[in-house]
Amino acid sequence: MITAPTPSMLRALPAEHRERLMRLAREVSFPQGTRLFDEGGRADRFWIIRSGTVELDMHVPGRQAAVIETLRHNELVGWSWLFAPHAWHLGAEATTPVRAYEFDATAVRLMCEEDPALGNAVALWTGSILAHRLRSTRTRLLDLYAPYGAGTVV
Repeated sequence: MITAPTPSMLRALPAEHRERLMRLAREVSFPQGTRLFDEGGRADRFWIIRSGTVELDMHVPGRQAAVIETLRHNELVGWSWLFAPHAWHLGAEATTPVRAYEFDATAVRLMCEEDPALGNAVALWTGSILAHRLRSTRTRLLDLYAPYGAGTVV
């Protein structure tokens, strides 16, 4: 199944909103193998990848973690920071050296509360990514664990 790519912040947000958000960004890097977060942990930040790859994974009891999606340049890592209770729903690991912009979730949420137009744009952007990730998760789990043909659409 081929799905449309998730919208990058560059395409999803108006220039004014992008510029305001980028004022909160700080440049970070992670060596290959770094866990950015684990399921259930506190979602207090998020990243936009500048270079490298990050795999999103899901804990599967009694099995190895299932890789759900690989994220690359300009993609958002993390959406749980926007929605209470602000706990990660997936895990993430750098599979190559990664350079990214990191954002403090509390500061971004406050900015969104103060500017409803910005908040709406960020919510729509993040919501579209969330919808894509849910579809990816369903497809990947069917690929891994369902009987052959169980996910076939007739």
